[in-house]
Amino acid sequence: MLKRLARDLWAYRGFIAESVRRDFHSRYLNTQLGWLWSILQPLSMLSVYTLVFSRLMRAAMPGHDSIWAYSIYLCAGLLSWGLFSELLSRSAGIFVSNANLLKKVSLPRLTLPAITTLSSLINYAIVMGIFFAFLIFTGNFPGLVVLAALPVILILIGLALGLGILCGTINVFYRDVEQALSVILQFWFWLTPVVYVSRALPEGIVRWMWVNPMWSIVNALQGIFLEAKLPQWHTLLWPAGLALALMTLALLAFMRLGGELVDEL
Repeated sequence: MLKRLARDLWAYRGFIAESVRRDFHSRYLNTQLGWLWSILQPLSMLSVYTLVFSRLMRAAMPGHDSIWAYSIYLCAGLLSWGLFSELLSRSAGIFVSNANLLKKVSLPRLTLPAITTLSSLINYAIVMGIFFAFLIFTGNFPGLVVLAALPVILILIGLALGLGILCGTINVFYRDVEQALSVILQFWFWLTPVVYVSRALPEGIVRWMWVNPMWSIVNALQGIFLEAKLPQWHTLLWPAGLALALMTLALLAFMRLGGELVDEL
């Protein structure tokens, strides 16, 4: 099954690449600055967080003398959460929002999540490039340990895609799923130590933080960029296992219900 899916995606690689290009350009259609907005928007976000929080929240980062400590902590968490939420929310509505395309054109339906993933990764690469430039400029670049972020990000992508494709398949039959997910993501964000540090929470809550798979992922990335230290890999076993289980469940549900998707759209 996996070989056939991979073969189908490879056969439609031209369609996927063109769709990603079109999706990127459509975001800035009819704007004077065009693709430059893809740089200016994240740059302004990082600037605001740095200027506003670098001194106000310095006390929240004991053991870190740099005035940029909280800004790095916050950006590492926000950028990773941004990729997760974008992948998850877009995947959950991918089949419904492309109903006309699926009805008119015969193509492997998994090309749509592939397009969404590549498009989101391009946006993520742009903002991470700006973040890296900020780290280098302030003298806080973590060095080669940054390569440890790659497997962590792969786990994040697997978790978002597995849950997203599963929700997207169910959403075709029950349209409340996409709306409910947007509400859940708001609560999920605040249950994940992105804006605040986990040590500020009561010990009874911290003991159960591992249940939230995004806590381990965000915590690992914050440790890499802020403290230049390798993740505690055993803490990522749960989100990695959950990502694998969700991807398997999503593909099984997709294969089982795939024939009914177009009829329900």
